[in-house]
Amino acid sequence: MKISPLGIEGAFEITPVQHGDARGSFLEWYRFDHLAEAVGHPLDLAQGNLSVSARDVVRGIHFADVPPGQAKYVTCVKGAVLDVIVDIRVGSPTFGRWESVRLDDEDRKAVYLGEGLGHGFCALTEGATVAYLCSTEYRPGREHGIHPLDPTLGIAWPAETPLLSGKDAQAPSLEEARDKGLLPRYEECQNYAESLRRNHYSRTS
Repeated sequence: MKISPLGIEGAFEITPVQHGDARGSFLEWYRFDHLAEAVGHPLDLAQGNLSVSARDVVRGIHFADVPPGQAKYVTCVKGAVLDVIVDIRVGSPTFGRWESVRLDDEDRKAVYLGEGLGHGFCALTEGATVAYLCSTEYRPGREHGIHPLDPTLGIAWPAETPLLSGKDAQAPSLEEARDKGLLPRYEECQNYAESLRRNHYSRTS
């Protein structure tokens, strides 16, 4: 597989090598060792989620308090989505920037986003099925959201009328979340990532 960094620090695009014949196809969609080499530490797998969405459904932008935050490894196993990663780390040189990657059941790409980054996606097909591995379990009270249609972010969602959950529709804007002190700080995220790297190398040395 090919793991390429995106323009936002801590975010990566993963392109697997597919092997196909008359029977079908096979690929490695996740490799513990390859990801750890690229990121600097392994993904501590604590929870696996699966969501099924109707076309034009937008989920996100979601994030968790750091520490410990919640890193995610995301792929689309059926249909297609536009996956979006947002830098919401106050003090980051790319604060407020977003990047998107199309995830579908043809190229079988995945994305990894580190702790402190915001995540969301838009379903491009009916029944779009997204699977994602998470570094921490769901913790009510430590999970937050930013309104996906916030004009300050200006995310180009490919849906004429995005369908949002009630919770996402009531989420604050990026500026409101910052004013409320909800957003992670870039320095804290860096320090936490460095602690994960130190712990990893101390165990392997």
